[in-house]
Amino acid sequence: MKIKILFLILYNISLLGFSQDRPNILWVTFEDTSPQFIGCYGNKDARTPVMDKLAQTGIRYNNAFSTGTVCSPSRSTLITGVRTFEMGTGNHRSSFPIPDFIHGFPYYLRQAGYYTSNNYKTDYNIKNVKDFIDAAWNENSNKAGWWKREQDQPFFAVFNFMDSHQSRTMTFSYKNYEKLVIDKLPETNQIGEQDFPMPPIYRDSPEMRKQFARVYNSIALTDINIGKLLKRLEDDGLRDDTIIFCFADHGEGMPRGKTNGINYGYQIPFIAWFPEKYKHLSPIKTTGAITNEMICFEDLAPTMLAIAGVPVPKHMKGRVFASSNHSKPTPYLELSSDRSDNGIDMIRSITDGTYTYSRNYMPFMPELRYIRFMEIGDIKQLMRNDLQNGKLNDLQSDLFKPRLAETLYNTKADPWETENLASKPEMQKVLKRFRKALDKKILSSKDVMFLPEYEINEISKTTTPYQFRLDAHNYPIAKIYKIAALSGKRGKAIAEMQIKALNNENKIIRYWAITGLRNQNETILKANKTAIQEAINDSYAPVSITASVIAYNSFHNKLAEQKLKSYCKTNNEHLALMTLNHLLYVSNKTPFIATITELAKNNKLPYNLKAASLDVLGSLNLVPNNFAHHTKLSPTTKN
Repeated sequence: MKIKILFLILYNISLLGFSQDRPNILWVTFEDTSPQFIGCYGNKDARTPVMDKLAQTGIRYNNAFSTGTVCSPSRSTLITGVRTFEMGTGNHRSSFPIPDFIHGFPYYLRQAGYYTSNNYKTDYNIKNVKDFIDAAWNENSNKAGWWKREQDQPFFAVFNFMDSHQSRTMTFSYKNYEKLVIDKLPETNQIGEQDFPMPPIYRDSPEMRKQFARVYNSIALTDINIGKLLKRLEDDGLRDDTIIFCFADHGEGMPRGKTNGINYGYQIPFIAWFPEKYKHLSPIKTTGAITNEMICFEDLAPTMLAIAGVPVPKHMKGRVFASSNHSKPTPYLELSSDRSDNGIDMIRSITDGTYTYSRNYMPFMPELRYIRFMEIGDIKQLMRNDLQNGKLNDLQSDLFKPRLAETLYNTKADPWETENLASKPEMQKVLKRFRKALDKKILSSKDVMFLPEYEINEISKTTTPYQFRLDAHNYPIAKIYKIAALSGKRGKAIAEMQIKALNNENKIIRYWAITGLRNQNETILKANKTAIQEAINDSYAPVSITASVIAYNSFHNKLAEQKLKSYCKTNNEHLALMTLNHLLYVSNKTPFIATITELAKNNKLPYNLKAASLDVLGSLNLVPNNFAHHTKLSPTTKN
């Protein structure tokens, strides 16, 4: 006991004295980028010499994944080490509470004597974010950095670069792109419109090439700015004392990548660099190593704490992939994609590093669903125009059609995910293995995102989603998932189970029953007309909305039409957004034009409702979709 007390005293003295035997840690994060566009990942046309050199002297991870496909959900896991489907933070730019015991992991570094700085993006997707930020960072600003720490104090510093963000690569006008990227990029670093192969998921045309060159040039500028930061680290004499992690926040910000639950949305470039002094903390001691070990954002928080010698809290379940306590590799990673801006969705994926399996629970919406921040991009409008004019091949046009319930891609052999293997007879054993693994993960995590966002908002008034999901009485996930797991699957036998579940006393089970029916074909829906029309008057609003959409779209039900108009104008943002998203995918929107035009003119409307209403009108060509005419809706660059 005396020895233990003495050890603790000496440990605390060392912290107070800032003994520099602990490594500095530098995070270099950048936006919206897939590995396919980085030189060290095999792209010979990329202009990324800084990242390539870092990989040549560090470790390149071939199987690194964001846990989400859009900014704020990804960052909520990054900063806490807890999954979005445990905290209820999966929906982009939501604001729900998390338990008091979950801190940003820099909080623990700070308690251990580290100087923590963030420059300067947060977007953590939680309630009471100011207190959360204040506890985590010594400084959080666009001037923050290691340079304000005490002498010899170890630091953890984050720098985020926006140059490759979706706003630059597709959403801002071409003129703004030239101002923000081309004007800052030396001519020798620029890539021309003919200097790269066009990915097969996009039409190869001069107009598309003009837009797609933006991706390469934006990443080239990112690389230059990363180089400037690393030079400052070198000039300050800190390179030999600092471990560096360089990675993107999720996959590529072009159509079909960001916001979409396939590998193109999840996989990221990830490079780790360890100075000689701290090679003992590196998972691989060889310089210029390449590893196929799978890591994801859930793993970063516990790994940073382990590297710093700080105990890992029990609520962090991720793996430690560096330090002397390297965790056993995992055979699978579960990934997730939920609402992005105004575009609701729900996808759960699982990967083993070679195959990525995705389960679509709302496949009535296409991969290229309506999301206003993407619709205003020239490239998205080019794709829609090419579709309308019959210029897209089957692969490209399928992106605009309802999805299948399941996709299975061999992402090593087929990096652009062009061939869905789920229906191949020879792949059925693999498919079943992935299904089983995903079901097990969903149930063991008690995935709280199987609640509609309306319900998450309601329970957040008295508790946290994280804690709510742990109560088996209030949240019987196994019973709910039994019906939710049917959603997206089609056929008479499936529909019979869904119709029966419409009478269940549990409102969430009824919600998934009607959501599943939303994905059935017209023949099956008409055979169950009576039960669906009865559900219009369900006491639970998400059930009523979805039943009304089906009844209006398939049966031209007038009561359903009136219900939907009423829900469009409800004061509950979550119910109104659900309604508008469903209306985007009905065949006849004409009766709703006046109601939705009224919404679109309301400049006090929340962003997502304004965006969704403009998407409905845009789908009817009643408002221009391009950026220059994007009236009264300020696009966010925080995505």
